[in-house]
Amino acid sequence: MAAAIQVADAATGVDDSGGAAVLMLGEVAFRDFYDRTARRLWAYLAAASGDPALADDLTQEAFIRLLRAGIRPESDEHLRRYLFRIATNLLQDHRRGSRRLAPLAELREGASPGPDAAARVDLRRLLARLKPRERQILWLAHVEGHSHQEIAAITGMRPASLRVLLFRARRRLAGLVRAAGLAPEETP
Repeated sequence: MAAAIQVADAATGVDDSGGAAVLMLGEVAFRDFYDRTARRLWAYLAAASGDPALADDLTQEAFIRLLRAGIRPESDEHLRRYLFRIATNLLQDHRRGSRRLAPLAELREGASPGPDAAARVDLRRLLARLKPRERQILWLAHVEGHSHQEIAAITGMRPASLRVLLFRARRRLAGLVRAAGLAPEETP
C-alpha cells in the first residue's frame, strides 16, 4: 500500500507525477487514518462480498480512490464515511460486472479453531445464504454500529427504505439461525 500513497505535496493536492489530485491530508495523517480504518473496511468488504481476496483488492482500490478524490475532510468520521461509500460503490460495480458472488471462505487452512469456530463457520454459511445487500446492511448496522442515516449515506439508499430492508434482513437471518438450530434455547 505504501506505493499507492502519493502524497508528495498534500498542500497543493498534486501527486508526484503532477497528475490527479490527492487527498488534502499529510502522509502521516493518512497513514494514521489507514491504520485505524483498513482492517474495518476489509472486514466489511469481506462480509459483504463473501470473498476475502476480493476484499483485499477492493480495500486497496478504495484507499487509492480516496487519495485521488482530493476532498478536504470535515472530520475523521466524514473521511471514514466517504471511504466506506467508495468501497460500497466498488463492490456494487464488481457485482454488476460479475453477476455472481463467490462463496464465503471457510476457516483458513492451518488456523487453530477457537471454541466458537464451528459457530463462526455455521454463521458464515448462513450469511452466505443472504442476499449481498442484506449482508451489507446487517454488517454496517451490527458490526460497524452505523445508524440508519449513516448506512443510507454509505449505500445510497433512502433511510425509510433502509429501515424496511434492515428489518427484513434481520428477520431472514433470525429464521436461518433458528432453522440451523443455532438460536439459543428459550427458557420458560
